[in-house]
Amino acid sequence: MSDFFAHETAVIDEGCQIGAGSKIWHFSHIMPGCILGEKCNIGQNVVVSPKVVLGNNVKVQNNVSIYEGVTCDDDVFLGPSMVFTNVINPRSAVNRKNEYLKTHVGKGASIGANATIVCGHNIGQYAFIGAGAVVTKEVPDYALVVGNPARHMGWMSEFGQRLHFNNEGIAVCEESGEQYKLENNKVSKI
Repeated sequence: MSDFFAHETAVIDEGCQIGAGSKIWHFSHIMPGCILGEKCNIGQNVVVSPKVVLGNNVKVQNNVSIYEGVTCDDDVFLGPSMVFTNVINPRSAVNRKNEYLKTHVGKGASIGANATIVCGHNIGQYAFIGAGAVVTKEVPDYALVVGNPARHMGWMSEFGQRLHFNNEGIAVCEESGEQYKLENNKVSKI
């Protein structure tokens, strides 16, 4: 008996690791060599490719493909139909499996519905990628980015609230009351 749930239509290949309390829903495919942490939720029609690593409590919404080269830390949210790429210049007639670029998504980051993350660009912890954004460069910790190409529009708290910094570079999350400091274009929690 396994300590995770998989819907009867899900395909779970041998050689993958799935943490306790994880749930895998309809028509999803978990491929060999990938690692899913504890309490992950894998929505419908999701593909998790070989060598992908998902931390604990990662939420993957419907219709997401997570390709080889992607790693996600704990508490990452991947919105519906968002996509990762793993090759910069794909061609059907050219095999580039040895050219996969890595993409790392930091703890607590959220990627909105229909966003595209171009491979080789890391997403910082607690970053917030708006729906439909196309990420073509590194995203700093706590950054809010939107648009195509994605542009830095502000900063977000760990609770997903927009941060408004005063003249001293201090902001307070409206939801949690936690304080943040902006210094040298970097945000840290106080």
